[in-house]
Amino acid sequence: MLAKMRKGESLKWDIIVVGGGITGAGVLREATRRGYSALLLEQQDFSWGTSSRSSKMVHGGLRYLAAGDVKLTKESVVERERLLKEAPGLVNRIAFYFSFRKGLWPGRWAMTVILGIYDFLAGINDHRYCNNKVLQQQFSGLNNTNLKGASCYTDAMVDDSRLVLRVLHDCVNQGASILNYTKVSDLVIEQDRVTGVFIEDSENDQLIKLSASAVINATGAWADRLRNRVNDEKRVRPLRGSHLVIPTSFYAVSDVLTFLHPDDKRGVYIYPWEGTTVIGTTDIDHNEDLDIEASISNQEVDYLIRGFNSQFLNKRVSRSEIVSTWAGVRPVIGSEQAKDPSKERRDHAVWEDQGLITVSGGKLTTFRLIALDALAAASPRLPDPKPFDDDRMFITPEISPQTLAPGKPDWAQRLLGRYGADAENILKQASETEHEPIGSTEFCLAECRWATKNESVQHLDDLLLRRTRLGMCIAKGGEAIFGELQQICSEELQWNDERWEKELIRYKTIWQRCYSLPNPL
Repeated sequence: MLAKMRKGESLKWDIIVVGGGITGAGVLREATRRGYSALLLEQQDFSWGTSSRSSKMVHGGLRYLAAGDVKLTKESVVERERLLKEAPGLVNRIAFYFSFRKGLWPGRWAMTVILGIYDFLAGINDHRYCNNKVLQQQFSGLNNTNLKGASCYTDAMVDDSRLVLRVLHDCVNQGASILNYTKVSDLVIEQDRVTGVFIEDSENDQLIKLSASAVINATGAWADRLRNRVNDEKRVRPLRGSHLVIPTSFYAVSDVLTFLHPDDKRGVYIYPWEGTTVIGTTDIDHNEDLDIEASISNQEVDYLIRGFNSQFLNKRVSRSEIVSTWAGVRPVIGSEQAKDPSKERRDHAVWEDQGLITVSGGKLTTFRLIALDALAAASPRLPDPKPFDDDRMFITPEISPQTLAPGKPDWAQRLLGRYGADAENILKQASETEHEPIGSTEFCLAECRWATKNESVQHLDDLLLRRTRLGMCIAKGGEAIFGELQQICSEELQWNDERWEKELIRYKTIWQRCYSLPNPL
């Protein structure tokens, strides 16, 4: 694609989407299905920002319902059910246990009412009360001081980065174009209207001008930066959420425990993720450089450790048990009323400025609706869309899990959900030994091989932190499989020893700074 652009080809599009997270991917998907020529540009790697560092939850947001935001909650739970139906194996239902302790709100009966409304909005009936005995069977060693049981309900979990990649693959299969590590340096403005973008061609140290009927700024926490080229307003409030990853050998859970942190009564989760246990999340203003990957602070580490230890007095976690960390920056639309970050609304917003469409805010769960709103704002500048009958975001191939991987239907369903029709090719192009799970995870080297061949892997961190999550699930950033990965990168990417060492140094630097523990104060 870049080679064509350097020759003066492929310089005109119906839609250019700036931003390679879930919002940008959703916009591209809806644009492509409507027959538009569409290009997505991402300055880092696909899902590098918020969309690989969320809490991995596809949920309606009970606290939004408790705060009276029925519209957002209904949209979210309806979209959750849609994703569960369309992408089984990628989006999976999981039980949440909201524990009650004496003197804390909400109590059992208030929660029962809230969950009744929650399920009604989703069109399901999937909540119940659990007493202390059941709760402690589910979460071994749970502190029973003032414990009053829990409400059990269901939401869903997802690998957020893989969600983005699955959407992008479907876009490309329908004719869209995508480029990672391609920075938009400026907007093209002609007669006071945005008519395109300039991208940096670092290889030739020059700018390439691209034209489009509509430019959609879907850069999330970075949205103000591009929008400020045509409007000085600041609307995005970057909020950081950080997480700790501990091994299941220390404490394993199969469901989600939700409790109120003793410091500030914010909801905190302990949940299973890719063969590990996660403690999250925080919710604080992120005032650091957005171009540097967010990382957890010592204060956040201590906060999450205190939260876990308040629930398990005889199973106290310390820094020595932590395998990895991650921190993401949420693009929240700021308001003058909410000083407390946790009280900010999670609605999305769309603005039009001199032809530039900017979309930011919102929830991972509602990315399809956000994309539709962005496209609606751009529609006056676009040709008529082509008609289409099937509005599913994901079309899962008609391959039975048992046929794909005999004897391992759950793992096969996981591959089908994460890779769609490509799941067959992943297994066919790798040896049987590369099908084996790595460590306590369900990832395998066959996925690594396929990603290097088919998913625009430019750096080792792309592979270990986003195409797979092995860098966060295995001790020391995945050190145990560096030898196998070097072989795969040599065969599929033609990396020689010098390139591998360079990539390894880069990856270890990123992992130590952003996915490990900060140096103690």
